[in-house]
Amino acid sequence: MPEILEQKEDPRHFRDIKLTVNGQSRNVKVASTWTLNDVLRNVLDLTGTKRACDYGGCGSCTVMINGLDAYSCLTLAVEAEGKDIQTVEALATASAPHPLQKYFASFYAAQCGWCTPGMLMSAKALLDKNPRPTDQEIRVALSGVLCRCTGYTSVVQAVQEAARELRGEQK
Repeated sequence: MPEILEQKEDPRHFRDIKLTVNGQSRNVKVASTWTLNDVLRNVLDLTGTKRACDYGGCGSCTVMINGLDAYSCLTLAVEAEGKDIQTVEALATASAPHPLQKYFASFYAAQCGWCTPGMLMSAKALLDKNPRPTDQEIRVALSGVLCRCTGYTSVVQAVQEAARELRGEQK
């Protein structure tokens, strides 16, 4: 088991929880101190969700919980019990990328890639609520995910193009 989960935990602090992750019901045994990020990455092997700052400062761990974007590093696993969690792995398959993934690639909105899963999930949460966002609304929605490589212009363009495709509009 990965180092983060090898900590000496009192067995009385473990409990079984049920999560719905990417459409699948999952039963996991968790310690009271484990975050959702710990469970996703180290128990369920969903490593698309990144682990970086561990204090909610960067957004690379962003997932969707009940349709809203949330930092998995700040969410205790027990708090996610009974909730619907979507990770970047749920967006699409390699043969059929989600429009966000397609346009992130074509607009070079993913540079080093560390923030990309968080950006994609925050953008998806936005587009699920608002299929016609303005550039400013996109910037606000993505403001919780820090990127040191892109300058955000290409990210905003990618989200706008994905929104057009999701609305069925052609360029």
